[in-house]
Amino acid sequence: MRPRGENGFPNRPQVLERSFVILDVLANSREDLSLADLEERLSLHKSTYYRLLRTLEHHRYAEKDPLTGKYRLGSKLLELASKATSRFDLATIGRPYLEKLSSQSGETAVFGLLNDRQVVQIAVVDGKQALRMSVTVGGKSPAHCTSLGKAILAYLPEEEVDLIVRKDGLKPYTPNTITRRSKLKAELAQIRDRGFAIDDQELEIGLKCIASVVRDQSGGVIGALSIAGSAMRLNRKQVALLAPIVARSASEFSMNLGYRPMPFTPPSNGLTKSRVVRKKKP
Repeated sequence: MRPRGENGFPNRPQVLERSFVILDVLANSREDLSLADLEERLSLHKSTYYRLLRTLEHHRYAEKDPLTGKYRLGSKLLELASKATSRFDLATIGRPYLEKLSSQSGETAVFGLLNDRQVVQIAVVDGKQALRMSVTVGGKSPAHCTSLGKAILAYLPEEEVDLIVRKDGLKPYTPNTITRRSKLKAELAQIRDRGFAIDDQELEIGLKCIASVVRDQSGGVIGALSIAGSAMRLNRKQVALLAPIVARSASEFSMNLGYRPMPFTPPSNGLTKSRVVRKKKP
């Protein structure tokens, strides 16, 4: 017999169930609640809900008014809501670019973000190929061996990349996975030079991906667009054809978000001017 938590759901810890109940009570109240108010509305022992309430307060999921001593929902929930809303908005805004990219390439198009040192796929448009890669919204992948992840890592400060490598390591998933920091550093420099990243069967044998970064109004990298397909189909010639399309789609998405690249200004130190040397008359 599988153990059941409150509300009849299997294997759900009571501490989580009770914490959610407290949050629901705070959310459904139009005013801050005192301990007496909470005791009246919760079918919990006073010591139990008070201990949970203090934990929620410590993590900013609940707040205590310093003047009245009453409780309300905490600012942490606003942060989470803002992040969730931002993600949904980006997925909606990015979908036309994914559809166009998938139509142009015939491959599955993906938009991903870096979250908690992993790549999260927040929008996917399946390709038209009979044999196509299965990619799911919400799926997570390591950053060091995916085109989305490497494209984003290439534009992070070096200390952030070092932190990710130090905490997560460079785990090998296939014989092609980059497992040395020096090699990853060289790869990221190459990505910055050419404007796109490639996952050449580094996460999964048979899977090849091309990605380019998406920037916001400030110029900061917020994610990346990619196409994913069969390694046999995405040969060297196809990569050369499709990489500029991926980069262009990411650039168009960035422009829609307000990004404007800085215009190139030629050096003004006179080094570009040619010198005319006149021969003296004999």
